[in-house]
Amino acid sequence: MAEIIIKNLRKDFGSFNAVKSSSFTIRDGEFFMLLGPSGCGKTTTLRMIAGLELPTAGEIYIDGEEVSQKPANQRDIAFVFQMFALYPHMNVRRNLSYPLVSQGMPRAQVKAKVAEVAGILGITDILNRPVGGLSGGDRQRVALGRAIVRDPKAFMMDEPLGALDAEFREHMSEELRALHDRMGATTVYVTHDQLEAMQMGDKIVVMNHGVVEQFGTPQDIYDKPATMFVADFIGSPSMNFLRFQGTVEAGATAVSLNGQTLGIPEMREPRDGDLVFGVRPEHVRLSDGGGYRGTVQATEYLGTTQIVTLDTANGPLKARIGSDQIAKVGESVGLEFNPRTITLFDNQSGRALRSDLNEGVLNNG
Repeated sequence: MAEIIIKNLRKDFGSFNAVKSSSFTIRDGEFFMLLGPSGCGKTTTLRMIAGLELPTAGEIYIDGEEVSQKPANQRDIAFVFQMFALYPHMNVRRNLSYPLVSQGMPRAQVKAKVAEVAGILGITDILNRPVGGLSGGDRQRVALGRAIVRDPKAFMMDEPLGALDAEFREHMSEELRALHDRMGATTVYVTHDQLEAMQMGDKIVVMNHGVVEQFGTPQDIYDKPATMFVADFIGSPSMNFLRFQGTVEAGATAVSLNGQTLGIPEMREPRDGDLVFGVRPEHVRLSDGGGYRGTVQATEYLGTTQIVTLDTANGPLKARIGSDQIAKVGESVGLEFNPRTITLFDNQSGRALRSDLNEGVLNNG
């Protein structure tokens, strides 16, 4: 397998800048997620790594070799597409064996390799069936098998579970992660589904309008978002943003919202102007006390928890609380926040101001 290094990668389509000077490293054996909304540049980035698109500028290193201008067939990369891309006139066995036969591998070795991969994926019993009659899940296993069978340096996967229904998609994501762990393969996986990325990925790059907003572990990205976009895109419900005008001195550990003092992580640098107090719904506590308050607008029952929507002096806010707690519509309640869970943002740039932000944040401007 291989380490993949991306340096200042850019892709232009005419006057449209699809990917803007992106840089990150995919470690050998990592399950690496490219996450973002439609049109953010994640699939274009994947296709440049695979050699299906050549970059306008920048460098791509695979296993130490600079390959940015090499075609796909010289990169030893396997690509798994969302719509499977199988040969419909062939049965499963011939689909799996085709990459090996085309490379001139002896018949006996091809047979042994196909049997090995079919056993790993649990598709031995369908080897002689035509792919056109298979379920979506079985077709996806065949597509994975065709990628695995030739032992490439890395796997590129473009929303490979996107065509499956929600229940089976969750099952296949577990299978895919287990397969990755078994093989130790370097895998780059594109998705717009933040839950899928958080569940499966070792590292995540979050992209928006061609820019890498942040990369890091799922926990870092969730707990320490680098930008308001990341904080809003990751999590369901997403992070609450309470906007206010204020001045925060270097070393400050509190801010004033609507005349109430609320704790924040210690500030590294002073800030003045249009600021945003960010807190995730599960970190909002309803209390009977005074201080900062909100009025209950609605409740949404979710079984063990409920989502409470409140109106505050600084904007709407959602709280995730236990379903056994009572929150009555129209009631004014106290709101408490743990300073360690707060992220302060500059509203103009959208950048986080917290001093303990992880070092995986990139500024790709």
